[in-house]
Amino acid sequence: MKITGWIAPVILAMLMHLPAPSLAADGGTISGTIQVKKSRDLPNVVVYLTGVKGDFPAPTEHVIMDQASLTFKPHVLPVLRGTTVDFRNSDSILHNVFSPDEIADKFNLGTWPKGEIRSHEFKKSGVAVMLCNVHPEMEAWVYVLDNPYFTKASKDGSFEITGVPPGKYTLKTWHKKLKPVETEVEVSAGETATVELKMLKRGR
Repeated sequence: MKITGWIAPVILAMLMHLPAPSLAADGGTISGTIQVKKSRDLPNVVVYLTGVKGDFPAPTEHVIMDQASLTFKPHVLPVLRGTTVDFRNSDSILHNVFSPDEIADKFNLGTWPKGEIRSHEFKKSGVAVMLCNVHPEMEAWVYVLDNPYFTKASKDGSFEITGVPPGKYTLKTWHKKLKPVETEVEVSAGETATVELKMLKRGR
C-alpha cells in the first residue's frame, strides 16, 4: 500500500524517532566466580562460550600487547579470530616477538627499538605462546576465539559476560597452569545466569 498526502511525512517522522534495536538489550548475562586453592593466577584465567551461532566479524580496532620492564603486558590476551595485535616495545632496549605455534602461523616480527610497533593478524582459533628471542625468560599467551563472548577473571576470581544471545551453551576456562573446566549454562533475555567453577592445578 502506498501512503500519500499529509500522513506520509507524519509516519516517516514517527519511524525516525523509534529507538534503534539493541542486541545487548535482547541478550542475557553470565556472572560467576572461579575458585582455586592457593593460586595467584586467577587474573589470567580465560572464560569463554562455545556453541554460539553466527558470524562475528573481527574488530577493525587493533589491540595492544606491550613489552615493558622485560614483561609482556598483558600476560594473557584473549581476542576474537581475525583480530590484529599491535606489539609495542616500551623498554629502552631491543625486543623481538615470535611464536613457534601453527595457530599464529609461526610468525617472527623481527627485532625493534623502543617506541616502535609491529603487528600480526591472528586468523586461526586456538592458543599460541608469544616469545622474545632477545630475552628467553619473556613469555605471554594469545588465545584466539571464534565468538566475542569471552572475558578474563579478576583477581578475586569473579567474571561476567554480557549481551549473550538467549540459548544453551558450554562455558569453558583456560589457563596454562590450571586444568580446564566446563559447564552447561542456559541464558535468557534480560536475565543473569550465575555459575561457580572450581579449578585445580595441572598434574593433580
